[in-house]
Amino acid sequence: MLYSHGRGHFSYNNLNGIMGIDHNNTITEELQLLTTTKGGCPVSRIIAVLHKEILQMRRDRMTLGLIFMLPLVQLLLFGYAIQTEVKHIPTVVFDQSLTVESRDLLDAFVASGYFDVTRTVNSYTEVNKMIDSGEAKVGIIFPPDFARNIKRGEPGQVQVIVDASDNMVANQAVAVANSIGLIQSQKVLAQTKQFTGPPYDVRVRPWYNPDGITAYYMVPAILGIIVTMTMVIMTSMGIVRERERGTLEQLIVTPIKSHELMIGKILPYIVLGYLQITVALLVGVIVFHVPIRGSLLELYLLTLFFITASLGLGILISNIAKSQMQAFQMSFFVMLPSILLSGFMFPRDAMPKIIYYLSSLIPLTYYLDIIRGIVLKGIGFSYLVGQVTALLVFSVVLLTLSILKFKKKIA
Repeated sequence: MLYSHGRGHFSYNNLNGIMGIDHNNTITEELQLLTTTKGGCPVSRIIAVLHKEILQMRRDRMTLGLIFMLPLVQLLLFGYAIQTEVKHIPTVVFDQSLTVESRDLLDAFVASGYFDVTRTVNSYTEVNKMIDSGEAKVGIIFPPDFARNIKRGEPGQVQVIVDASDNMVANQAVAVANSIGLIQSQKVLAQTKQFTGPPYDVRVRPWYNPDGITAYYMVPAILGIIVTMTMVIMTSMGIVRERERGTLEQLIVTPIKSHELMIGKILPYIVLGYLQITVALLVGVIVFHVPIRGSLLELYLLTLFFITASLGLGILISNIAKSQMQAFQMSFFVMLPSILLSGFMFPRDAMPKIIYYLSSLIPLTYYLDIIRGIVLKGIGFSYLVGQVTALLVFSVVLLTLSILKFKKKIA
């Protein structure tokens, strides 16, 4: 059927082709209005196109859902989960004095709400081990003569060791520790005149990054972000692109098995991930003078678990997404909590408990512990067994789900 106006002829087929409407679908009321409106009213044509776009949005419910979910997630994360004031910092205590005086000062630290004593130990070695492993961010050490010095009118020294590999936590801990020492000293001075100076000498020692250089803290973490973005986004979009072009179907009809196809797909990205890590490390060392205190070999070996976990996530997204746009949106949806909740920008210790536990489901959380531990602290595999085990579990689970989903898709 043709509709004629002053400039030419239109047919339903032409209109369907122009607007991308399936011939098998019933012609919409807007198209009928367009063909029956005298003079080809522009408003009618606009309404027809508008209706067609609304139909497309309704068909692509996944994209529509992501459009509404992304801002909601951002609002919840920034409004509820992200806090810059760090409280309840895990703290280890080595009290060699074991007196009323040492307990009073320790109670002041705990009462502040900034320090949570998670463990009491009996040696410097145990304090070092807990801070190296990340189990504690602060160590408070009372010497044997702490109370004796105070009773003689001399300042009682207390050592506060702070893990400065996390700048935000370190700055908060240093400021609060010094403040507690000053406030408690003023309380004692108000009760007695036997001291010529402050009765408490709180000596704070930042470890790993004593000068508080931001680049030392951020550069290793940025490596993890770069690898995550590349592995997840490029893998998911690359596989979807092949499916859209039909090249993936050509591979499927060959004798190659699904797991062999997956392995062949991810190997180039593993090489790419290592190249990115190498370039980023070189830039960090040469430009920002970031020290690498641990073993590079261990760092490269343990990075493999993180790369495979990220690739597994990217492949899983590609099996769910129906288009490259969906793959990108889903990848971004995954990246947002990875950046905000993994400890990259904001300390996990400051997050509400439920968010803290949810962040344990993010592979980047464990890799940041690994790379910061090796680069800044100089620790090795023995201190990172938990993080490596978690990444191994992520890798196995995500790759297995990806292969099973892929098999189901091609069946």
